Amino acid sequence: MRIAMWSGPRNLSTAMMYAFAARGDCAVWDEPFYAAYLVRTGLTHPMRDQIVAAGATDPALVATRLTGPVPGDKPHFYQKHMCQHMVAGVPRDWMADVTNVFLIRHPARVIASFAAKYENPTLADLGIVQQADLFDRVADATGAAPIVIDSADIRADPEGMLRRLCDALGLEFTPAMLSWPAGGHPEDGIWAPVWYGAVHRSTGFAGPEGRLPDLSASHDRLAEAALPLYERLFAVRLMP
Repeated sequence: MRIAMWSGPRNLSTAMMYAFAARGDCAVWDEPFYAAYLVRTGLTHPMRDQIVAAGATDPALVATRLTGPVPGDKPHFYQKHMCQHMVAGVPRDWMADVTNVFLIRHPARVIASFAAKYENPTLADLGIVQQADLFDRVADATGAAPIVIDSADIRADPEGMLRRLCDALGLEFTPAMLSWPAGGHPEDGIWAPVWYGAVHRSTGFAGPEGRLPDLSASHDRLAEAALPLYERLFAVRLMP
């Protein structure tokens, strides 16, 4: 099985990649389109030059690898995707050959976390508009809503929600998914030192989240713009 997990930034996506890698039967790929995204947008992200030098900048070649032989001849291939990377010119036809899952998080939490690392984020940076568009594309193509899972539900009950997710995917749940060694994963992207500090210190999922963070006026407006899109996917999420 090939699982394309679609997320925005700061959304438990790395911990989820670690959980699937810990199964032992899953190859993983961390943000395959990141280098191509930076080249096509010209954005200045932390470690931009290193990311471009280390990654695949031709999105067509990335798509071919996503549906080609699974690394290590493993039975499953978990692909951690950032929705905002799917800019014009990045192919989408390969999505018909994978199982697409959408990982969501309340926009206020995303913005508070992302803005601490990236100054003046925009709606496009959060990936929520692209996530809703990709969700609609998959739903239209398949005639059914794809799987949606909320990061807050996972943190509140990791085992219960991972069991629900595995059941929806047709995979057997294994308790190995609930923990991993501290210090990172060999398949981490080169950008890990900037973004993955907390998950590198972890050995499992963090506990339940508290109240929503307080935002500045500009960030609050950004959250309000993103909230209807989040709520639309939230309404069809896997229930706890």
